[in-house]
Amino acid sequence: MSTPSDSYVLHDHSPSTDNDDDVASLPSISSSILDSDDDSEYDDESDAQKEWEQSLEQLQLLMTMVLIPFAGKFLGRKFAYWSWGRYMEWMHGVKVEWYNKTLFNIAGWVGAASTV
Repeated sequence: MSTPSDSYVLHDHSPSTDNDDDVASLPSISSSILDSDDDSEYDDESDAQKEWEQSLEQLQLLMTMVLIPFAGKFLGRKFAYWSWGRYMEWMHGVKVEWYNKTLFNIAGWVGAASTV
């Protein structure tokens, strides 16, 4: 049968005169661990930057492919009707009036939407 003192090993921790040995025996933190923490923060920032750039690209595509052509067609039709009316008044003396502005606007929207 073993006594409790047999199962434990006690070391004498006398004060050391050489502090370099104590520092050398401490576990060192690898620089790769520190770099990986910095990389993860950098990766998070670069991922957020990539997502932001993709969102801007999607907005740009939406503007150039859908909104600007639609607005151009609508405004182009409005200008064409207005300029045609002015031309008819100037050249032929015919007064062109739109009786129902709401219907005229709806027709412009429908016409622009149907050709997109």
